[in-house]
Amino acid sequence: MAKGSKNVVSVVREALEPVITELGYRLWDLEYVKEGAEYFLRFTIDSDDGITIDDCEKVHRTIDPLLDELDPIEGSYNLQVSSPGLERDVKYDWHYAALVGEKLELKLYAPLEEYPAKKSFCGILRSFDDGIITLDDNGSEYKIPQSSVSRAKTVFEF
Repeated sequence: MAKGSKNVVSVVREALEPVITELGYRLWDLEYVKEGAEYFLRFTIDSDDGITIDDCEKVHRTIDPLLDELDPIEGSYNLQVSSPGLERDVKYDWHYAALVGEKLELKLYAPLEEYPAKKSFCGILRSFDDGIITLDDNGSEYKIPQSSVSRAKTVFEF
C-alpha cells in the first residue's frame, strides 16, 4: 500500500495511465484528497472529442477492479472520474503546451518586480518555454515565470 497522497498518486498514475490511454483518453489530472471526513481519488480525463458521462462511466468501470487489485490506499475512499470541464485547472508543463492559443487566467503568489501592480493576469497563451508563460492581453505581452503562479485555469467566455 502507498503511504501519503503524493505516493498514492504516483503509484496509481504509473499503473493506470496506460490503461486510460489505451481506452482512448488522456489523464488530465489525478488527485488523492481528503474533504471533510472523506477521501477521494479523482481522475480527470480528456480527449480531442470531449468527454461524456458515458466516457467517465467506461473509465470508472475499467479502473475500479484494477484499483481493488492494486490496493494503493489504506482504508476507504470515493472513486471519481470526470471531465476537466470548460474552465479547467492548468497544473503541468504539458497542460500549458497543449493550451497555446487558449485564454488563461493566472493568479500569482505575489506581484512580480516587472509588473508590481498586478497579482493576476488574463490573456491568450502565446507560448510556454523553459518555465516562462507568455500571455497576450489585448496587445500587451506579459512574461510570467511558472514558479510565480499559484493557480492557473482556462477561461471560457459564454
